[in-house]
Amino acid sequence: MNLNIKLDPRAAAILGALIADSASLGLHWLYDSERIAQIEKTKGLTFLQPDANDYTGGSGYFAHGGKTMGDASGYGELCLLMLRHFAQHDEFDRIAYQTEYRDYLGPGGAYVGYVDSPTRQTLQALLALKPEEFPEYSGADDDQFAALATIPVVVATHAGSQQALMTQIERVVRLTNHNDTAVAAAQYAGCVLFNILHGKSIVEALVGALPSAGEKLALLVEESLQTCILNSATIAQRFGTACHVLEGVPVIAHIVRYAPDYRTAIEENIRIGGDSCGRAIMLGAIMAAHAVQQDQPFASIPLEWAARYRNLVAAADACGVIRL
Repeated sequence: MNLNIKLDPRAAAILGALIADSASLGLHWLYDSERIAQIEKTKGLTFLQPDANDYTGGSGYFAHGGKTMGDASGYGELCLLMLRHFAQHDEFDRIAYQTEYRDYLGPGGAYVGYVDSPTRQTLQALLALKPEEFPEYSGADDDQFAALATIPVVVATHAGSQQALMTQIERVVRLTNHNDTAVAAAQYAGCVLFNILHGKSIVEALVGALPSAGEKLALLVEESLQTCILNSATIAQRFGTACHVLEGVPVIAHIVRYAPDYRTAIEENIRIGGDSCGRAIMLGAIMAAHAVQQDQPFASIPLEWAARYRNLVAAADACGVIRL
């Protein structure tokens, strides 16, 4: 029985990102692929309860002891925060978003969870200021994956040209990651999703977005696309699995190019370990949007995965308010 979800492509991109992040939480930042393979045999890969025992004796960092199965990582929280922002304001309002970011993630805010370096530095920049004093670029000089966390929402809500989108992405990214490499990675990933939403094939989307990637990242992505089959383990060994975008974006591009469906892509991303949630945001967005655009319901988000995402109602309500 086909239990995959068919959505509007833009809604699929947003929900695909959020659900992929949540699916990956249980083994996030476990850098031991052999340990992950052992866990898969007994418990599976997706929507696992975060368990410190899974990390004992292995290479990794257990960051989600306060979370439960179906929760979001910090990346997923940022993506949902941006989604709620658009639902409330109907457009991007920089000062309002910085205020919401500070209030939610800062001291006394509702967020409970790990705070990474770019988030911590961004909060330090905002906490001492009044909203009218917030700088246009409040982010850290940091190239980690927080830079890509909100991009599915930014792209899915964009109604203008590709060039206007690139400008908007830079504006958003520099609020948390005031770093040229982070901006280039976000623009490349955003351009790939933009191409998919405008009917391009996977190959056309990946290759057509390369001019937006900058020379360094473009060369790495081109290399990651040279294999003829899905070989993410080898690609991960070549590029790395840590939180830096120059490691993760080529891995995303490779999986997008060769994975046959959303489920396979997200599971393969978890198997290689490391910052699986950081990669999952754009990987899930692109794969979910492509499945809908190509009218391949069997390749889209599994219904049982959507049901396990604990913020599904809030995300669906916000998507319903936004004119996608």
